[in-house]
Amino acid sequence: MMNARNHTVYQFRIVLREIEPPIWRVIQTPSNYSFWDLHVAVQDAMGWLDCHLHSFRFRMPHKRKDTILGIPDDGSFDLDILPGWQFPIAAYFTEPGKTALYEYDFGDSWLHDVLLEGILLKDKTLKYPRCIDGGRACPPEDCGGVPGYHEHLEILAGSQGPEYREHVEWLKGHLKNYWPCDPDYFDPDDVEFWNPHKRWKMTFAE
Repeated sequence: MMNARNHTVYQFRIVLREIEPPIWRVIQTPSNYSFWDLHVAVQDAMGWLDCHLHSFRFRMPHKRKDTILGIPDDGSFDLDILPGWQFPIAAYFTEPGKTALYEYDFGDSWLHDVLLEGILLKDKTLKYPRCIDGGRACPPEDCGGVPGYHEHLEILAGSQGPEYREHVEWLKGHLKNYWPCDPDYFDPDDVEFWNPHKRWKMTFAE
């Protein structure tokens, strides 16, 4: 009998913590995804550039330690991280309502609440993963976490002066050209998803 997960998709709501109005996305992914695959989908939907480490953290009932999946730690952060590409998301997102904490960039420490909203039948006319909803633009990569992002918004609101001009040049000269910058803009139709296998090969190629 064919695996039931081949016929279903997981719908996730992803909300970036500590920012108001919220920056959020709703995505649908194949339910047979690994945590690496989900990581790539989250990165692409949010608008991150996948330049830093990441992890999914689950609180485990009756256990003293959380379960953490991502890229195994080389000793820099003293974390016991399981390789996300070896574990299916269905092993931990077992039913709607299950949540995980997704952290991206252990320096800036962007924390995302990831909620499994539902398990749905796959629509054969659609391509997955897909982003179906969301709000507000992703913060610029390497802007200094939540405090740096708030400073970023204040500088943009100034619209003049040397600090504003320097900031605009920084946005233009980034790995991604963030200018013109509208923090309130987001359109799900603009999201382009990478093939997670190609991203894995590119990330770990020697």
